[in-house]
Amino acid sequence: MSTFMQKKEAVVRKWYILDAADKPLGKTAVAAADLLRGKNAPEFTPHVDCGNFVIVINAEKAILTGKKLEQKYYRRHSGYIGGLKEVQYKTLMKEKPELAMELAIKGMLPKNTLGAQAFTRLKVYAGEAHKHEAQKPEAYEF
Repeated sequence: MSTFMQKKEAVVRKWYILDAADKPLGKTAVAAADLLRGKNAPEFTPHVDCGNFVIVINAEKAILTGKKLEQKYYRRHSGYIGGLKEVQYKTLMKEKPELAMELAIKGMLPKNTLGAQAFTRLKVYAGEAHKHEAQKPEAYEF
């Protein structure tokens, strides 16, 4: 008996919708990353991009537990001396909740071309409304 290996051409992608309202940011990000990679499917193959499309709604209503709102920072560096930029997560969740969710999910994807391809299939919205009704997304409970 041989091990099954998924072919790139045979991948059938589904659309899933995740509601982040009143759920921890990290747990939502884990569920989204698993769906983007296709790890929930029995035909998962690590070296093939066999993931699904994921729509995350209500990103502004996601919660951070503990003191993360005050103590956690998003940091980036321009590469120049003194080029460190810091944003507190309280500010980030108020101004750009989509970015906070995208950063959490992107950090859980592989750091290679498979992760970059999977990240293009992610759609994050701060509110309830999204423009992907035509794809008939399934609700995913996590």
